[in-house]
Amino acid sequence: MADLVKVAKTNEIEPGQGRLVETGGKQIAVFNVDGQFFAVDNTCTHRGGPLAEGEISGHEVTCPWHGARFDVRTGQVSGPPAQRAVACYGLRVTGTDIEIEV
Repeated sequence: MADLVKVAKTNEIEPGQGRLVETGGKQIAVFNVDGQFFAVDNTCTHRGGPLAEGEISGHEVTCPWHGARFDVRTGQVSGPPAQRAVACYGLRVTGTDIEIEV
């Protein structure tokens, strides 16, 4: 069974932004898309780029290194050069706390 771990406050991640959090030995990118929060592995499956530093457009993050695109809701690849999805994490907002399942 996964544990919920508090990783941030909602006011710490502006809409259209991502933030790197580390918990359970993992680097996770948390994104704010119009007030909804999503969490995926921070490491791009193409060449390891930092997705938390990527540009967000709608529900899609673009890796800053080579332009691979991922859907932050599912982790699925939405544009090359990546061919494999990134892990997607369950997330819950309680009050102003963002909690991730790890």
